[in-house]
Amino acid sequence: MKTIEAVRHRILALCTERQISLNKLANLSGLSPSSLKNILYGKSQNPTIRTVKIICDGLGITLGDFFSTAEFDSLEQEIK
Repeated sequence: MKTIEAVRHRILALCTERQISLNKLANLSGLSPSSLKNILYGKSQNPTIRTVKIICDGLGITLGDFFSTAEFDSLEQEIK
């Protein structure tokens, strides 16, 4: 799994855990729904750490909380 896929999966998992829609997450984060959907559906291949931080702020979690999962811990090296 690549990093962007892990980011997408984590955002969706957090929405599921909190029982919120993508539109609700966008509103909580102050992002446009289209910006969030661009990340989730592959149009944005490289969201900035600032964007991830904004999403975390909307969810009331830290970047550490966001990235502290087995999925991120097991990512393969992307530099080859």
